[in-house]
Amino acid sequence: QLQLVESGGGLVQPGGSLRLSCAASGFTLDYYAIGWFRQAPGKEREGVSCISSSGGITNYADSVKGRFTISRDNAKRTVYLQMNSLEAEDTAIYYCAAVPRPPTTGQHICAIRRKEFYDYWGQGTQVTVSS
Repeated sequence: QLQLVESGGGLVQPGGSLRLSCAASGFTLDYYAIGWFRQAPGKEREGVSCISSSGGITNYADSVKGRFTISRDNAKRTVYLQMNSLEAEDTAIYYCAAVPRPPTTGQHICAIRRKEFYDYWGQGTQVTVSS
Protein backbone atom coordinates (compact mmCIF):
# COMPACT_ATOMS: atom_id res chain seq x y z
CA GLN A 1 0.00 0.00 0.00
CA LEU A 2 1.38 3.37 -1.03
CA GLN A 3 1.90 5.71 1.93
CA LEU A 4 3.61 8.99 2.67
CA VAL A 5 4.73 9.73 6.21
CA GLU A 6 5.84 13.18 7.31
CA SER A 7 8.09 13.75 10.30
CA GLY A 8 10.34 16.40 11.77
CA GLY A 9 7.77 18.89 12.92
CA GLY A 10 7.77 20.46 16.36
CA LEU A 11 7.99 23.65 18.35
CA VAL A 12 10.73 26.09 17.41
CA GLN A 13 11.49 29.71 18.26
CA PRO A 14 11.32 32.43 15.63
CA GLY A 15 14.52 32.43 13.62
CA GLY A 16 15.07 28.74 14.23
CA SER A 17 15.23 25.82 11.82
CA LEU A 18 13.55 22.50 11.23
CA ARG A 19 13.97 19.81 8.63
CA LEU A 20 10.85 17.96 7.60
CA SER A 21 10.99 14.53 6.02
CA CYS A 22 8.51 12.85 3.74
CA ALA A 23 9.14 9.12 3.62
CA ALA A 24 7.55 6.85 1.05
CA SER A 25 6.31 3.42 1.98
CA GLY A 26 5.18 0.80 -0.49
CA PHE A 27 6.72 2.45 -3.51
CA THR A 28 9.93 4.07 -4.71
CA LEU A 29 10.07 7.80 -5.20
CA ASP A 30 12.14 7.75 -8.37
CA TYR A 31 9.34 8.65 -10.75
CA TYR A 32 7.23 10.80 -8.46
CA ALA A 33 6.98 14.54 -8.24
CA ILE A 34 6.62 15.67 -4.64
CA GLY A 35 4.99 18.73 -3.19
CA TRP A 36 4.93 20.23 0.28
CA PHE A 37 1.79 22.05 1.39
CA ARG A 38 0.74 23.61 4.66
CA GLN A 39 -2.50 24.52 6.33
CA ALA A 40 -2.81 27.00 9.16
CA PRO A 41 -5.89 27.13 11.39
CA GLY A 42 -8.79 28.75 9.58
CA LYS A 43 -6.91 28.97 6.30
CA GLU A 44 -6.87 27.02 3.09
CA ARG A 45 -4.12 24.55 2.33
CA GLU A 46 -1.40 26.30 0.36
CA GLY A 47 1.56 25.12 -1.64
CA VAL A 48 5.00 25.69 -0.14
CA SER A 49 7.45 23.90 -2.41
CA CYS A 50 7.75 21.09 -4.90
CA ILE A 51 10.39 19.04 -6.68
CA SER A 52 10.09 17.23 -9.97
CA SER A 53 10.70 13.50 -10.30
CA SER A 54 13.97 14.28 -12.06
CA GLY A 55 15.02 16.49 -9.16
CA GLY A 56 16.00 19.15 -11.64
CA ILE A 57 13.03 21.44 -11.11
CA THR A 58 12.05 23.01 -7.80
CA ASN A 59 9.48 25.69 -7.03
CA TYR A 60 8.82 27.75 -3.94
CA ALA A 61 6.05 29.98 -2.71
CA ASP A 62 7.15 33.60 -2.53
CA SER A 63 6.66 33.58 1.23
CA VAL A 64 9.38 30.94 1.74
CA LYS A 65 11.86 31.71 -1.03
CA GLY A 66 15.35 32.05 0.33
CA ARG A 67 14.39 30.37 3.61
CA PHE A 68 13.19 26.89 2.62
CA THR A 69 14.99 24.29 0.53
CA ILE A 70 13.50 21.12 -0.89
CA SER A 71 15.61 18.10 -1.78
CA ARG A 72 15.19 14.41 -2.44
CA ASP A 73 17.11 11.23 -1.75
CA ASN A 74 15.54 8.53 -3.87
CA ALA A 75 17.75 5.83 -2.37
CA LYS A 76 16.23 6.62 1.01
CA ARG A 77 12.77 7.13 -0.49
CA THR A 78 12.64 10.48 1.26
CA VAL A 79 12.07 14.10 0.35
CA TYR A 80 13.21 16.83 2.72
CA LEU A 81 12.12 20.36 3.42
CA GLN A 82 14.80 22.35 5.17
CA MET A 83 13.19 25.35 6.84
CA ASN A 84 15.39 28.17 8.11
CA SER A 85 14.65 31.58 9.59
CA LEU A 86 11.25 30.38 10.67
CA GLU A 87 8.55 32.92 11.40
CA ALA A 88 5.34 32.76 13.37
CA GLU A 89 3.49 32.85 10.05
CA ASP A 90 5.03 29.49 9.15
CA THR A 91 3.01 27.81 11.88
CA ALA A 92 0.83 25.16 10.24
CA ILE A 93 0.38 21.49 9.59
CA TYR A 94 2.73 20.52 6.79
CA TYR A 95 1.74 17.85 4.29
CA CYS A 96 3.66 16.16 1.54
CA ALA A 97 2.01 14.88 -1.60
CA ALA A 98 3.09 12.72 -4.53
CA VAL A 99 2.11 12.14 -8.12
CA PRO A 100 3.70 9.72 -10.61
CA ARG A 101 5.63 11.60 -13.27
CA PRO A 102 7.93 9.22 -15.17
CA PRO A 103 9.92 10.50 -18.16
CA THR A 104 7.02 9.69 -20.49
CA THR A 105 4.62 12.03 -18.72
CA GLY A 106 6.78 14.82 -17.40
CA GLN A 107 9.84 14.30 -15.24
CA HIS A 108 10.52 18.03 -15.10
CA ILE A 109 7.14 19.10 -13.77
CA CYS A 110 5.82 19.85 -10.33
CA ALA A 111 3.15 22.19 -8.99
CA ILE A 112 2.52 24.23 -5.85
CA ARG A 113 -0.64 26.02 -6.96
CA ARG A 114 -2.73 22.98 -7.80
CA LYS A 115 -3.47 20.55 -5.00
CA GLU A 116 -5.38 18.40 -7.48
CA PHE A 117 -2.10 17.75 -9.32
CA TYR A 118 -1.20 15.22 -6.61
CA ASP A 119 -2.64 11.76 -6.12
CA TYR A 120 -1.29 10.77 -2.72
CA TRP A 121 -1.10 12.67 0.55
CA GLY A 122 0.46 12.14 3.92
CA GLN A 123 -1.20 12.78 7.28
CA GLY A 124 0.82 15.87 8.08
CA THR A 125 3.23 17.06 10.74
CA GLN A 126 2.67 20.07 12.99
CA VAL A 127 5.12 22.97 12.90
CA THR A 128 4.73 25.63 15.55
CA VAL A 129 6.91 28.74 15.58
CA SER A 130 6.59 30.58 18.84
CA SER A 131 8.70 32.15 21.55
